[in-house]
Amino acid sequence: MSTNHQRSWIQLGLSQLLLVALCLFFIDCVNTQSPQANKNTLVLVDNLAIKETHSTFFRRLQENGYQLSFKMSDDQTLSLKKFGVWLYQNLIVFAPGTDELGGDLSPEAIAEFVDAGGNVLAAGSPVAGDAIRDLAAEFGVELDDVGSSVIDHLNYDARNDKGKHTLIAVDPKNLVDAPIIVGKEVQAPLLYEGSSLLVDPENPLVLEVLVASSTSYSYDPTKPITEYPHTVGRNTVLIAALQARNNARVVFSGSLDFFSDKFFSASVQKQGGQLFEKSGNEALVRALSDWVFKENGVLRLSNITHNKFGETSPPAEYTITEEVVYRAVFEELKNGVWTGYVSDDIQLEFLRIDPFVRTTLKRVAGKAGLYEARFIVPDVYGVFQFKIDYHRKGYTFINSATQVSVRPLQHTQYERFIPGAFPYYASAFSMMLGVCLLSCVFLHIREKDKSE
Repeated sequence: MSTNHQRSWIQLGLSQLLLVALCLFFIDCVNTQSPQANKNTLVLVDNLAIKETHSTFFRRLQENGYQLSFKMSDDQTLSLKKFGVWLYQNLIVFAPGTDELGGDLSPEAIAEFVDAGGNVLAAGSPVAGDAIRDLAAEFGVELDDVGSSVIDHLNYDARNDKGKHTLIAVDPKNLVDAPIIVGKEVQAPLLYEGSSLLVDPENPLVLEVLVASSTSYSYDPTKPITEYPHTVGRNTVLIAALQARNNARVVFSGSLDFFSDKFFSASVQKQGGQLFEKSGNEALVRALSDWVFKENGVLRLSNITHNKFGETSPPAEYTITEEVVYRAVFEELKNGVWTGYVSDDIQLEFLRIDPFVRTTLKRVAGKAGLYEARFIVPDVYGVFQFKIDYHRKGYTFINSATQVSVRPLQHTQYERFIPGAFPYYASAFSMMLGVCLLSCVFLHIREKDKSE
């Protein structure tokens, strides 16, 4: 083969490699920058009929672009990752009757999935198996005993309850005060038939999304009450949510029927109360699914800048008592688009172990999402941080720290005469004058001889 042919083959190979690299780079950019790219979702069921009985819920997810993969919960080929790469971004567990998950799946594996940033939506029932109970325990939630249901003899659905008062109608006022999680459209009572949840009230990461009325309790409806119920009144949690420190989200419901087509379209009427043509379940589930799969309540921080007042670039170090300008852009994901976040409670700290300055960031007029703070560097030198630690209910956590150095004044930067040192100047000159006077007296005045 001639040299020209070899060169042409080499050039062709290099061009093909370059084309493949560009394609991979483009795909990677799309996957990392588009908020709609990560929607692969694994759905675990213990009965394929759930696809039909909960079709409205699944259909809405598919209409929003989610790729749902339905599998039986005891399938021996189940796996959340392959060759170290996560196959799914979201997990739905609608298999309350499963005692053991199949394949590589286990409560510990799902906890690892959440640690990697995955989101989980799970639902139980009064006859929940060990798998869902162990999974709930991984995230600080405990399901009540097998066979126990939430009972309310005053707030039950008079139209559809079968006499055990386990089909309760929950007032929307019992929802958590966080519209970003539960939405603003829930007006009708919520139908619930299932088990209660127990959560640790001291766990700051767990939220009680929906609690029962003060007249409710949890017990086996087929047995007489012989001991105090595990949960009573508003301690009876129906739906709980958790947002991990890495902003992964988990939602647990004690009722699988809560997500069913039957409950979505059912009419609701409390005993002696107003008739509602449709329950509030669908509206709440729509808001919950958007939140747990990070369609709502997602914040990000970008374009952080800091500089001396009057300058545009950050210095190598700051000097004490200088005026500093800090700027950052806060954005919120709405309908798949990043828009400027509006708030008046974002605080900035300038700290060295402890905060020396704590101030509120103010919005810059005419620039969406841009916030600014100005302050004077304290008269203390050392290694400092610009720190933002923003935690609000329902929103992803924002933690940012930018390290800078603060030095004392150089010798050439001090004032020639410091006003605070005037007393010392006066004392020094007075001592000099006193020495001169004493010297004159000592040198020029002589005592008379005794003989004279």
